[in-house]
Amino acid sequence: MAKKQKKQKLPLAYKPLGFVLGYAGGTLSGLAFRRTWRALRHEDDAPDPLDRDRGWGEILLAAAIQGAIFAAVRSAVDRGGAKAIERSTGVWPGDPKQGRA
Repeated sequence: MAKKQKKQKLPLAYKPLGFVLGYAGGTLSGLAFRRTWRALRHEDDAPDPLDRDRGWGEILLAAAIQGAIFAAVRSAVDRGGAKAIERSTGVWPGDPKQGRA
C-alpha cells in the first residue's frame, strides 16, 4: 500500500515542476540554437525548410544542430528536475523499484 501512495504523490509533485522545466528548457534550447547558428554561419536567422533560397544541406545542417541542442538541453533539464524531486521527496521519478519493502 505504501507503494501506491508514493506513486500517486510523485506525479502530482513532478508535473508542475516538469511543466515549468519543459518550458524553460524549450526557451533555453531556442536561445542556444540561435547563438550557435549565428556563430557558425554569421546569420541571424536559421534556414526554414520551406525557404526556397536555401539548399538541402543548409536546411538539414540547421535541423541536425537544432535537434542535438534540444535533446541535450532537455536531458539536462529532465535530469535536474529528477534530482530535485529526489532531494525533496526521497523518491526518484519513474523508478519502479521505489517503494518496495
